[in-house]
Amino acid sequence: MTRILIIGAGRSAISLIDYLLAHALEHQWKITVADVDVKLAEEKVAKHPNGTAIGFDIRNADHRRELIGAHDLVISMLPAFMHGDVARDCVELGKHLATASYVSEDLKKLDAEAKRKNLLLLNECGLDPGLDHASAMKIIDEIKNKGGIITVFKSYCGGLVAPQSNTNPWGYKFSWNPRNVILAGQGTAQWLDEGQFKFIPYNRLFLQTDVVASEKYGKFDAYANRDSISYIDIYGLNGIKTMLRGTLRQHGYCKAWDVFVKLGLTDDSSVVTNANKLTYSELILSFLPTAAGSLKDRLKNFVGATWDAEVEDMMDYLELFSNKAITLAEGSPAKLLQSLLEEKWKLMPGDKDLIVMEHQFEYVLPGEARTRKLNSFLAVEGKDENHTAMALTVGLPLAITVKNFLTGKINLNGIQRPIIPQIYEPMLSELKEQGISFTERWT
Repeated sequence: MTRILIIGAGRSAISLIDYLLAHALEHQWKITVADVDVKLAEEKVAKHPNGTAIGFDIRNADHRRELIGAHDLVISMLPAFMHGDVARDCVELGKHLATASYVSEDLKKLDAEAKRKNLLLLNECGLDPGLDHASAMKIIDEIKNKGGIITVFKSYCGGLVAPQSNTNPWGYKFSWNPRNVILAGQGTAQWLDEGQFKFIPYNRLFLQTDVVASEKYGKFDAYANRDSISYIDIYGLNGIKTMLRGTLRQHGYCKAWDVFVKLGLTDDSSVVTNANKLTYSELILSFLPTAAGSLKDRLKNFVGATWDAEVEDMMDYLELFSNKAITLAEGSPAKLLQSLLEEKWKLMPGDKDLIVMEHQFEYVLPGEARTRKLNSFLAVEGKDENHTAMALTVGLPLAITVKNFLTGKINLNGIQRPIIPQIYEPMLSELKEQGISFTERWT
């Protein structure tokens, strides 16, 4: 009997938990779902005979180690910054670990010991990172097997809202961790453009964007991810001329989000005390230089040339110029903004989210002077506000790969990503059977 521990039963975990429970009887798995909210864990387990729900505080080191020690494989669906303690415990106690998060410096330090103990540390196996790696590497390997040389690779992904559920001018509703959305892009983005390193500081990130268009869903804003350079080596694309990984939002979103960046409302390093004595209009006023005129006029003058009717409509929708009260007693500007957006960007009953991913390749085959272009496009719509496309595309790649490892289809140890055929081929094959597949177009 194999014992699987899933830590975290939040909104991104539902498809993962459902899938593993659906295969639990067949493979004789005992699955424990642990969350700080035991009721949430119980909802996910839904009284499955091979499932157990427990309340669990990750900060309780003794309970954490006891729980990890009682299982064979741990899946951490916690926020990325909380994986470190879990990973160290897993390696020390001789347990396999799987996450959907980026490989951290903490994880890298554990690689050698995990290999010595023949332990798998599977990471970056969700949507982005995860499905993006697998689908890109499939094409990269296919081109290389033909002797081709890839000169351009651009990859974009976005968690959005389906057109029929798009009821606000931002074209956005939360389908994953709101905090990550608020803090997105902080730092300096770096990528390779025609052989030259390019850098965009955070204060320019949401203005220096590209446009990605699709036939069915229209245009999207695309802004650069923090680090595209490291994936040149990971993808085996040394010598490539252009390498960019980016995030998609509805067209027009980025110039409006830049208003918050300019104001400082995405800052998470300071605390506004007695915040519940303020309205949101007073909060914005406190970030503006002293000047004459209405709040809206002052904000418009502060923002400058990028302010237009579309941006104004987005700000009006959030009631930023009204007497809407702040409900949090205190918090960073980012947390106060998050509180407002969680109210305004909430998936309502029956709402569907949308995942869009696109890879753009340019490459040359042996004996050809011309450059070939290939676009690989994926769009997935959720079923409802709980069974979201985000949960599906984050959870299924991870769940499928865990199943393949436990059933012997994958024989690997140490830090692994879905960038090798042994991992990505069976993952993509099963996802295709479940209706998650890419459309490829060559020119």
